Amino acid sequence: MPLILTGQPPLHWAIAGAGIGIITLLLLFATSHRLGISTGFEDICSLVSRAPYLRRTEVIGSRSWRLPLLAGLLCGGLLSALMAHGWTPIWDLGRFDASFGWGPTGKVIWMFVGGLFIGFGTRLAGGCTSGHGIFGVSNFERASFTSTLSFMASGVATTALIYGVFAP
Repeated sequence: MPLILTGQPPLHWAIAGAGIGIITLLLLFATSHRLGISTGFEDICSLVSRAPYLRRTEVIGSRSWRLPLLAGLLCGGLLSALMAHGWTPIWDLGRFDASFGWGPTGKVIWMFVGGLFIGFGTRLAGGCTSGHGIFGVSNFERASFTSTLSFMASGVATTALIYGVFAP
């Protein structure tokens, strides 16, 4: 199945997985830090907010490497789009549109509410899918196995509920 935005074929899963593994190991060996994105978003928020939750040592103390990591992710996405001959934002959400037919406002509201749930879940789990699912599981951390199973089960249940995958 081609990629939605570019129509290009996706990278093989084994190559993409090996790349994520290499980046994770490089980060660990070069900085002795864990891969995780959600704390980076907290760090960005702490640049403009003085909320005590965002002023924790875990957040403030990781700026020297976490902000460059996030900048690299953005630059990598831009480079990927340029190498795929550009990027054009679209409102087409494929099967979602076929199932619901909401316009742009409904989609924005849906994505906003979904983002709130994701943010709540990452804070409840103490990390995001990259921190738990990639780094924590590879270190056999029980909390990461639990969190990753919860993330996956929630995704399957939500997909089944929205798209009626298991409907008779």
